[in-house]
Amino acid sequence: MTQKDQDHQQEDGIDVPYEQVPAETLRRLIQEFVTRDGADWGDAGCSLEDKVRQVLQQLKSKQVKVVFDLRSETANLVSSQNHYSSGKGLNQGLSGTDGHEQ
Repeated sequence: MTQKDQDHQQEDGIDVPYEQVPAETLRRLIQEFVTRDGADWGDAGCSLEDKVRQVLQQLKSKQVKVVFDLRSETANLVSSQNHYSSGKGLNQGLSGTDGHEQ
């Protein structure tokens, strides 16, 4: 991926402070993430609520952040360390919901 492509991807995504996401929407976004096929949580004994708490803690400690992709109009959970530095685009990151209440 070229620098130009990476710059373009950065322009298409907006970091959204998790505190500004409505509580129910944030919870749904986290639940979708932790129940996604292929998610590796190590200890299979964790409950859904435990996993949600772990991700919420990662948001609070800024290890994970919410990014809104302007092209796909979806909200994503993205590792703060790998947001753009690994060459992963938003669509290859941690996809979530579209942020709309259902």
